[in-house]
Amino acid sequence: MTTHSEQLKVSKVAQREMEVTQPGLLGRAKWAVMRKLLSTAGRTSKGVRTGYEYGFDSGTMLDYVYINRAEGNLLIGKLIDRVYLNAVGWRGIRARRVLLKQVLRAEVERNRAKGETTRLLDVAAGPGRYLQELLQECSPERGDLRILSRDLSAAGVAQGAEQARLNGLKAIQYEQGDAFNPAPTEAGLGGSPNVIVVSGLYELLLDDETLQKSLARLYQILAPGGAIYFTTQTRHPQLEFIANVLPNRDGLPWIMKCRPVAQLEAWARQAGFTQIESQLEGVGLFSVTSGRK
Repeated sequence: MTTHSEQLKVSKVAQREMEVTQPGLLGRAKWAVMRKLLSTAGRTSKGVRTGYEYGFDSGTMLDYVYINRAEGNLLIGKLIDRVYLNAVGWRGIRARRVLLKQVLRAEVERNRAKGETTRLLDVAAGPGRYLQELLQECSPERGDLRILSRDLSAAGVAQGAEQARLNGLKAIQYEQGDAFNPAPTEAGLGGSPNVIVVSGLYELLLDDETLQKSLARLYQILAPGGAIYFTTQTRHPQLEFIANVLPNRDGLPWIMKCRPVAQLEAWARQAGFTQIESQLEGVGLFSVTSGRK
């Protein structure tokens, strides 16, 4: 079975991407200096240390970005951390979270209007902080919202489960799982999900075919009438810096692929989804696309 981690390792596709963006001599020297500075002085920033420990693309890193509170060693560490957290990519991710929660709250209300319980599956949630916020904002005492948060990272799953315990949230469950080979959800949700979320994953996939297969698999496990919500990174002004300086969760160069929204919408239709709509978050880097089965 191919795992999520294996899918994200540098493959032939990733190697071709790296060859296309391979810098010249001056570029290599520049990025070497940047890597050295970030891995030494940069580690006074808690955010940078978190990135080196778990991967800059990890759910644990995103959880820290969501909190958006500068921390570090002495004043210099906090200053570096604030600059780091204010990077355009992280601002876009925080804006993506706001938009994603907005559309998911609307989905919960649609189901409530029909007298249906929302059974939400996030296939690669990390610690799932935004899911806990969504649950708290949707009156969890009503008992008609159940959430299953999965991630391949055991550390992210454990972190999220502990946060949920401390917050007294019993309607969200955590499981370690592979986003590309989703396990049955009966134990965690009591049935097939009628809402599936894929957030922050598809831009990490360099192989188009893997992404298309993912959409097709998720269509199969989604309950009839249910909805999928997935995010797409349409552009990023710091892709070269990220690919040449920041390691991902596997310790490899963090290479991302931006795609036009229309392309993802077309693949969603090919997978069988209908009523497809997309919205762009305020910073303008990510879209949230929805479709129905």
